Amino acid sequence: MVNDKKQSSPADRGHAVAVIIFVLGVGTLLPWNFFITASQYFNERLKVSNVTNGTSADMSKDYNYDSWMALLSQLPLLLFTLLNSFLYQWVRVHVRVTFSLIAFFFLFSLTAALVTVDMQPDTFFSVTMATIWFINMSGAVLQGSLFGLVGLFPARYSTLFMSGQGLAGIFAAIAMLCAILSKPDQNSAALGYFITPCVATLGTLLCYLLLPHLEFSRFYLNRSQSKTSQELLSPTDEKVQNNNPKDLEANGMYISKLEESQDRSSVWAVFKKIWLMALCVTCVFAVTLSVFPVLTVRVQTVYKSNSKWEKIFTCVCCFIVFNVMDLAGRSAPSVVQWPSKDSRLFPAAVLSRLVFIPLLMICKIPGSKLPPLLSHDCAFVAIMALFSFSNGYLASLCMAYAPQLVRNKDCETAGSLMTFFLVLGLAIGASFSFLLGKLVWN
Repeated sequence: MVNDKKQSSPADRGHAVAVIIFVLGVGTLLPWNFFITASQYFNERLKVSNVTNGTSADMSKDYNYDSWMALLSQLPLLLFTLLNSFLYQWVRVHVRVTFSLIAFFFLFSLTAALVTVDMQPDTFFSVTMATIWFINMSGAVLQGSLFGLVGLFPARYSTLFMSGQGLAGIFAAIAMLCAILSKPDQNSAALGYFITPCVATLGTLLCYLLLPHLEFSRFYLNRSQSKTSQELLSPTDEKVQNNNPKDLEANGMYISKLEESQDRSSVWAVFKKIWLMALCVTCVFAVTLSVFPVLTVRVQTVYKSNSKWEKIFTCVCCFIVFNVMDLAGRSAPSVVQWPSKDSRLFPAAVLSRLVFIPLLMICKIPGSKLPPLLSHDCAFVAIMALFSFSNGYLASLCMAYAPQLVRNKDCETAGSLMTFFLVLGLAIGASFSFLLGKLVWN
C-alpha cells in the first residue's frame, strides 16, 4: 500500500555526509589545479639542452605547454561530460565514480614516477599531454556523476560540493607555495608535489565508498525511486488498490503502463526547464577562463627591488587570492542566496562580470599594448578578489538552483547537464584567451 504520510528525513549525524560531499568536491578538481599550478615544473622539464661549438646552452623549444594543457584539459572534459549526460542511464553511478577515482590515482602516480625518470623533451611532452587527456576524461565522468548525485540531496549540499571544488585550488596553490619556499632540489619538490594528490585521491575514494552506508545519505539516494510510485498515483489509481484481487488483476496492465510512463524525463525536457541556469553557468566560467590564468599570471609586482616578494607574487596574488576568494564565494550561498532563481537580476549579475576583462587587461603586464592604468599590487589584488568571489558565488548559485527547477527524479539529469554547460564555459573561455592574449601583449 502507498503511504500517504510524508516521510521525514533523518538527521545528518555529526555532519558526516556534509563532510564527505565537501571532500568529493575537493577530489573532482585536483587534476586541473595540480597541473595548472605546476606550469613552471613542466616548462623546466621541456627545456632542450643543446651543445654548440663545445659550449652548452639551454634553449627552450616552443612547446607552448600552457596552451596545449588548457586545450587538452577542456576538450575531453567537454566531450565526455556530454557523453555522460546521455549515457548515465546505462552505467551505474557507483561504477562511474569508482573507476574515475582509480584512474586519477594511477595517472597521478605515473606523473609522480616520471619526476625521477630522464626523458627526452619530446617524449616527456607527449606522455604528459596523454596523461592530461585521460585524467580530464575521467574528471568529466566524475564531475557529471557527482553533480547528479549531489543534486539528490538538499540544496545546501550542492553548495558544499562547490565549496570543496574551491578548496582544491587552495590545496594546489599552497602546495606550490611550499615547493617554492622549501628550496629543495627540483626533483624532490616535484615528487612531493605530485604524491600529495595521490594520497588525496585515495581519501576521496574511501569517503565515497562510505557514503551509501550512512542513514542520511541512504534516505536521499533511495528517495527518488520510492517517490516515483507514490507521487504519480492519481485518485483513480488509488481506487484500484482498494478493489478486490480480480479487479487488481484486471487492472494490472494499466498499472504497469502507468509505471512505465513515469520514467525520468528526456534530456531535452529537462534542459527546457534549466536553460537559463545553464547559460548563466556557461557565461560565468567563460569570462573566468578567458583571463585566468593566461593573463593574470603575466601581471608583475611594482616592487621589483624586493626579490623574495617578486618570487612569490604570482603564487600569492594570483593563485592563492583567486582560490581563497573563489572558495568564499562558493560558500556564501549557504548563508544568503541573492538574487533568487526567478529574479531578472540574476542573469544581469552574471553578465556584469564582463567588466573584469578590461580591468585585468590594464594591470601591470610587461609587453602589454595597453597602458598599465592599474599598476599597483593592491589594485590587482582587489580586482582578483572581486573577480574570484563573484565566480564562486554565481557559479554555486547556478548549480544549486538548477535541481530546484525539476522533479526529484530528474535531478541527476539536471546535474549532468549543468556540468556539461559548466565545462562548455571553460572551453569557450580557454579558446577566447588565445585571441585576448594577442590583443594585450606583443
